[in-house]
Amino acid sequence: MNGSNDAPLHLTYAGHATVLVEMDRVRLLADPVLRHYVGPLRRQMAVPDLDYGEIDAVLISHLHRDHLDVPSLRQLGAGIRLIVPRGAARSLKQRGFRHVEEIGRGEATMVGGITVEATPANHSKSRTLFGPTAECIGFAIRGSSQVYFAGDTDLFPEMELLGGNLDVALLPVWGWGPTLGNGHLDPFRAAQALTLLRPRVAIPIHWGTFCPIGTCWMQFLSQPPRAFAHHAAGLTPEVEIRVLEPGQSTRTRPLMSRDERAPLHPSFSRHSTPLPYSFHHQQV
Repeated sequence: MNGSNDAPLHLTYAGHATVLVEMDRVRLLADPVLRHYVGPLRRQMAVPDLDYGEIDAVLISHLHRDHLDVPSLRQLGAGIRLIVPRGAARSLKQRGFRHVEEIGRGEATMVGGITVEATPANHSKSRTLFGPTAECIGFAIRGSSQVYFAGDTDLFPEMELLGGNLDVALLPVWGWGPTLGNGHLDPFRAAQALTLLRPRVAIPIHWGTFCPIGTCWMQFLSQPPRAFAHHAAGLTPEVEIRVLEPGQSTRTRPLMSRDERAPLHPSFSRHSTPLPYSFHHQQV
């Protein structure tokens, strides 16, 4: 554990969906992808030179290769604590990781004094080249601050149950290619998610990092977070949007103490029903 931070919550966006969350002397690393290449995808900038030492736990939202990257996990060491969706542990243990903990929607675990709860996600079930299929989840991270890390998702009804006490929402606003399929938030639908979540601060993730070779000059790398901020200003002007470039950090303090907060909804269904595509689906 690392207790050097001045503020209760310190967030670093390392690119794509990789976020370092530092709160209450606990360091959590979400969906780490720390390489220049992942399959056919190329990182368009250098991997941020961040301190990944003394990570208390790694959170894995699902098994797609741009979120679960085994070589990146090996950089962190075989003894790192991995909190993963149900169905993922066996293959990771077979690959030499010794401390793998599965968590399902509505289930929680403790990391130091931090509660990490799995939330639903509206995304296709993940399958890797080494076999397993696992559910897709997000994470509600609760300590002196409350953070929602969405992983990869589209809108889903239970999103509203997460709202009301959130200090920060880490929301995907795109992907890694010039088009976006179902099961993802684009900038407009990510702004709609804010009307359900009602966080104090929102930080766009899942943009600006990886691209298929030959497409890295296209606007999908830089435009999504700005479009998200534009839509959010119209739909939820009370939410502060902070756009972080890969490698940048931000600090924030909670508005309420832990005792003043109403608890999050205690449980989520293991089978989330997606919201219908009733809104205009805008492309960047």
